[in-house]
Amino acid sequence: MEFVSSAMKELCIPRESSGRGRLGRRRGDYDDTGEFKSKNLHAERRRRQKLSDRLLALRAIVPIITNMNKATIIEDAITYIQELQNNVEFLSDQLLEMDASSEEEIKAKIDEIDSAGEMKQYGIMEEVQVTNIDGNKLWIKIILEKKRGRFCRLLENMTYLGLELTDTNVTTTKGAILVSSCVEARHFLQFLYQLL
Repeated sequence: MEFVSSAMKELCIPRESSGRGRLGRRRGDYDDTGEFKSKNLHAERRRRQKLSDRLLALRAIVPIITNMNKATIIEDAITYIQELQNNVEFLSDQLLEMDASSEEEIKAKIDEIDSAGEMKQYGIMEEVQVTNIDGNKLWIKIILEKKRGRFCRLLENMTYLGLELTDTNVTTTKGAILVSSCVEARHFLQFLYQLL
């Protein structure tokens, strides 16, 4: 047995060794307290502190944090960024629609301006002709400038006056609207008789 124990003693390296053996520790720097001092230890601490500070800043920016660990903070931030990207896409689509509708409005206004010029160019004047057909029935021919909503206002006003349109024909050409219609005017004629 002595033979085995003496062989084991030869393999053991004492603690006070130079550190150049196979099992020895590499030489390093030791601080005043005798603890091993790594040259990258402070850099690693700074890196971790910087990462921790950035995670705290990210947590402060993201409105919904489900858990306080690092992985959840990053997942919540990714979800929040995706929501923001969806909002940006939705709002940019709305802006494009608004731009398209404003271009249509500008085009419609230009058409209205052009319609007035066309009427003057072709010598078309606004006019109203009324012919009595039979008792309460009238035939009306109206020429007016082509503008948005003008025909609707004309119909509303005629209905307000008590005129009932039976056969109506609407034609637009050269910047003008031609409305010809057969009208029953029961209440309107009574209204006119009261005025006279």
